[in-house]
Amino acid sequence: MEYLDFGTIFFFVAAVVIFLQLRKVLGRRTGNERPPFNPYTRTAEVEDKSKPSDNVVSLPRRGEVKESSFEKVDAVAKPGTPLNDGLRAIQNADPAFEPAKFLDGSKMAYEMIVMSFADGDRKTLKSLLSREVFDGFVAAIADRESRGEKVQSSFVGINKADIIGAEMKGTESHVTVRIVSELISATLDKNGTVIDGDKEAVAEVKDVWTFARDTRSKDPNWKLVATEAED
Repeated sequence: MEYLDFGTIFFFVAAVVIFLQLRKVLGRRTGNERPPFNPYTRTAEVEDKSKPSDNVVSLPRRGEVKESSFEKVDAVAKPGTPLNDGLRAIQNADPAFEPAKFLDGSKMAYEMIVMSFADGDRKTLKSLLSREVFDGFVAAIADRESRGEKVQSSFVGINKADIIGAEMKGTESHVTVRIVSELISATLDKNGTVIDGDKEAVAEVKDVWTFARDTRSKDPNWKLVATEAED
């Protein structure tokens, strides 16, 4: 019969002691433990189901926006005005619509469109413009390029932006925004000579742009469908 050496016996005893200590601390599995947390599981699936069900808030269905939920519309347009009525009609068709957030998005889109037009960036313009407006912008860019002209622009910022019109046209929501911005812009001929604008002067630009979105679409993005420059 072979004898175990002292080292083997020592480690065997230590392992037994550690096992017994862990058993006391961790306890036994009963089958009622919570499953391990999965960071990729949707929040609704990992919430404690013991919470009362009255904490669940159902989103309003299309055409079921409650009167009290129009407070965000009323904050930007006086109740009883055509603008307020138009914004309410849009929110009825699309309960997720919020005028303030739309306005923030339209200002970002405005800067992107202005700079993309100056740079001749057709790819970016295509994602932000309706087909008709895109065709008009591309034609102007092509005409400019055919003469070897280039536009140098620097966007200074937007001084003011207001929603001035809103309506539903069938399933399409249309919102018109008046934007006052500052821009440094100059058009150069093929020799680099300034033929329009100024490379250093800041100019105030006033535009009236209309954005549209089909409320039936899963695409949340709005597109520019009409432009008008104010004198």
